[in-house]
Amino acid sequence: MEQKYIIALEIGSSKLRGAVGQLDSSGTLSVKAVEEEQLIDSVRYGCIQNVAEVSNRIQAIISRLESRIPGHRVTGVYVGVGGKSTMATRAEFERQLPLEREITKEMVEQINEEAYGTIYNERDVISVTPREYRIDRSVVARPVGTYGRSIQATLNLITCRSQIKRNLNQVLSEKLHLNVNGYIVRQLAQADLVLSSDEKRLGCMLVDFGAETTTVSIYKNGALQYLATLPLGSRNITRDITSLNHLEERAEQLKLAGGNADPANTTTFTPDGIDYTEINNYVTARAGEIIANINEQIKYAGFTGRQLPAGIIVVGNGAKLRGFNSRLEAFTKMKVRAGMPVVMIRIGDPRIHTAEAVDVISVLYAATLDPMMRACTIAVIPKEDDTPKAETQPDNSNDDDDDFGVDEDDDMDIDDEDDEIREKPRRPSRPGIFTRAIDKMKNRVTQILTETDDDDNDDLD
Repeated sequence: MEQKYIIALEIGSSKLRGAVGQLDSSGTLSVKAVEEEQLIDSVRYGCIQNVAEVSNRIQAIISRLESRIPGHRVTGVYVGVGGKSTMATRAEFERQLPLEREITKEMVEQINEEAYGTIYNERDVISVTPREYRIDRSVVARPVGTYGRSIQATLNLITCRSQIKRNLNQVLSEKLHLNVNGYIVRQLAQADLVLSSDEKRLGCMLVDFGAETTTVSIYKNGALQYLATLPLGSRNITRDITSLNHLEERAEQLKLAGGNADPANTTTFTPDGIDYTEINNYVTARAGEIIANINEQIKYAGFTGRQLPAGIIVVGNGAKLRGFNSRLEAFTKMKVRAGMPVVMIRIGDPRIHTAEAVDVISVLYAATLDPMMRACTIAVIPKEDDTPKAETQPDNSNDDDDDFGVDEDDDMDIDDEDDEIREKPRRPSRPGIFTRAIDKMKNRVTQILTETDDDDNDDLD
């Protein structure tokens, strides 16, 4: 059976990640490899700014992924989409039926197709998720199989700026000649990976704390109820620290080494001997602003903390900031946990840190849920050597010897005592044809000279 591999790309503001996975016979995703490239100012708020730089970085990742799956070449990818412009818009669609009849899967799919066709000014619909279904004005969890004369669907239309997809197509399709097998909303993929069905039903908030953006999505009754992206992220903290006369790279190191978002637990000195007092003044101030904005999203969505008893789940590299989760918990009065996969996934490389690679692993996992999932690689058959092979020539050594006056019995030993003829042992190699000819000519010249000397001696006698 041919192996089918899935390739996922996650293009963030600070780094680019690629991953290769495979479904085993039981339907479980096995993550074979995760590769990463750092980015600086090539992607801003989820939109590619430097097409050439991002193309080179993606090509480097694809090459390394191909080296992990010998005999296969990458031809397509699934791409995670996110960024500042990603948002959810509520929309309602209704179908009236002439008679009471069973609601079929095809009816629901037709409504979804109509939703995908919704036209927005400079925005593309990249995903449609259900919020609520009503059959004859009664709320139902699963409309397929019910009976009624009308179906009303309240859906979330997830949209992003059209430029985001245009730039992705320019990089992947035009420059790298890769097929885009599907666009996957990163926040939805992460929710499917790190949120349990019980958490979605009870009510919870997923926070993706990234480099330049923080995306908040709220689930209740098993469905997405709210999604918004804030133009604030962990890089804002890093850039605040640069005001202390540090380059951004050094400021990032200081933030991770001694930064603490919780003012109640900050320390003046750390083992590296640096005074972090001024640094943490910036860290705590900006972290407090981000946390306050996260908390406000609960109100904007029309909920309270009590209505989300499953609490807050945090993912993203920004969540590695020391003290951030504890301060978020204290501020919101809600329980907070770090997001980790709650579904069965096999990690095939011990170097993969699952918590740090949740973003790209979630895109891989979402691709496996696509009923139309397509393989992202093709098997490469090694090419045979096209150089014409020299035909085996018959051994004409005897003929060659005849041409140059060599006796036919040259390869035979004659025993003078019993006249028994024995074949000589095979020699490792024979002299070349021209070498033998020259030797024969030398022998002939020597013989002639010898005969001449004998004649001269006869004359003297």
